[in-house]
Amino acid sequence: MLQHVGDRVTGEGMGMAGLAAIAAAVTLTALRMPVALALMGAGAAGLAWTGTLDRAWDPVAALLSRPDLWLVPLVLVLGNTAFYAGFATRVHDAAAVILQGRRGGLALAAIGGCAGFSATSGSSLGCAATMSRIAVPPMLQARHDPRLAGASVAMGSTLGALMPPSMLLIVWGLLSGTPVGAMFLAGLLPALLSLAGMIATVLWWVRRDPQAAPLPQSLAITPGAALRAVWPAPVLFAIIVGGIASGLLTPVAAVAICLALTLAFGLIQHRLPPETLWCALRESLRQTAAILLVLAAAALFLSFLDQTGVPAALADWTAASLPRLAAMALMGLACAALALVAEPMAMLVLLLPFATALAQAWGLDAVWAGIVVVKLVEIALVLPPLGLTAIVVAAAIKTVPPAVILSGIARFLFADLLVLAAIVLFPALSGWP
Repeated sequence: MLQHVGDRVTGEGMGMAGLAAIAAAVTLTALRMPVALALMGAGAAGLAWTGTLDRAWDPVAALLSRPDLWLVPLVLVLGNTAFYAGFATRVHDAAAVILQGRRGGLALAAIGGCAGFSATSGSSLGCAATMSRIAVPPMLQARHDPRLAGASVAMGSTLGALMPPSMLLIVWGLLSGTPVGAMFLAGLLPALLSLAGMIATVLWWVRRDPQAAPLPQSLAITPGAALRAVWPAPVLFAIIVGGIASGLLTPVAAVAICLALTLAFGLIQHRLPPETLWCALRESLRQTAAILLVLAAAALFLSFLDQTGVPAALADWTAASLPRLAAMALMGLACAALALVAEPMAMLVLLLPFATALAQAWGLDAVWAGIVVVKLVEIALVLPPLGLTAIVVAAAIKTVPPAVILSGIARFLFADLLVLAAIVLFPALSGWP
């Protein structure tokens, strides 16, 4: 197939140069070189080989001129501020109260808590690290099956990839030229379907094996008090989704309003003393610099790949040779292989040009391609043998090994794969057209 691709693209050796750049980026990432340096090195070498290195700044300048780029620092500050103020984790606490007395209620609360955390943080791995410390110990204390306890958080954290304001959706929109607001709205229904599949899996699990989730002791807090405490996260989520869907707010404006409200709530309730606020801002600044560097490197790398024509050639071959579901299965295998050596953002960048070209070959758009790829990335992160999300959860709680969590995740995968297949076969589920 590589020879076929090399024959399809134009220019002297451009096809082979594009494939070499991809191989170099993957190899450097596998050798644990920072993602930004791996992408920048491969892209710059390719542009130098083609004699167009003098135009390397053009794609970076175009990226930096996009108004949606402000979402990167705003979402990071929002997520860190909501976390330090305690707003991001309240959904779990409220759900645990409301679902007390129901078998599997703590696992369902963990999943709901992950969804609530995702609504403000935009990070699935950050959600896994945080929610595992909050949700898993109570389940273990209540003698829940460790597989259920760890897997419910590991799977629930994947909702952060599709739930607005997901950082992966922002990165996809910026690099593909797709409106980020459209990506946010497109990810909502797949996220809700994934959430429903996780809930169904927990209910099936505890019905089949009641001892996996013994009923815990009732909590002293009333459901009414729990609901009164949880209101900031749903309000912020409603502002983002409602403002963008109605057309009244741009994504930047919606997130900025949410950030202002979070700061106001935190200060009024004395949850953000100066030292805590400084920690949130300092962490956000560090994360912003890292992501902006990756975005600039990715823009340069993708610019070179576009010149080679390799993504379009691969997409034409795949669209002509394979049905849609089989093509996505092939991309899923590639994603699973990348998960062994690359972090989520690197996987997204490497798959982006092929997925968008393939969507175009099928008459679809980059919004649908983005939702499919983001879903693939998150599934790849929970797959054995590595299972990065399971490792994050295990490292956070230190009492359940990754292998145990991965064995529990296996029970959730069927429903998640069904959601993925539905998105692939029925593009309208991602808001297309």
